[in-house]
Amino acid sequence: MRSTRHVVEKDKGTGLGHFSDPPLLVLASLASGPKHGHAMIEDIATMCGTRLGPGTLYGAIARLEQQGWIEPLPAEERRRPYRINGKGLKVLRARLTTLKMFTKAGLERVESL
Repeated sequence: MRSTRHVVEKDKGTGLGHFSDPPLLVLASLASGPKHGHAMIEDIATMCGTRLGPGTLYGAIARLEQQGWIEPLPAEERRRPYRINGKGLKVLRARLTTLKMFTKAGLERVESL
């Protein structure tokens, strides 16, 4: 597995950091297929530059599982993969659509300055 250490750009002095909504990041990662925890951490880091710690990741997984948006799959050796289900996909689509509208409106405002 290749490292994302040099793929993820560091914050360039803006002080804003990276996007961080752990449950949304987990749902987006699982939208491309089932993954175990370490694979999600790497996928999320590649996708948006945010590296979730294990506690944050597994806390988000527990909440998503409790809400019925993701499901555990049978363990593969010592790793337990998860997958997004229909309810989770619906929630992800709705939240990403809201973010898309927000981004569009925000960029229009910035560009008008």
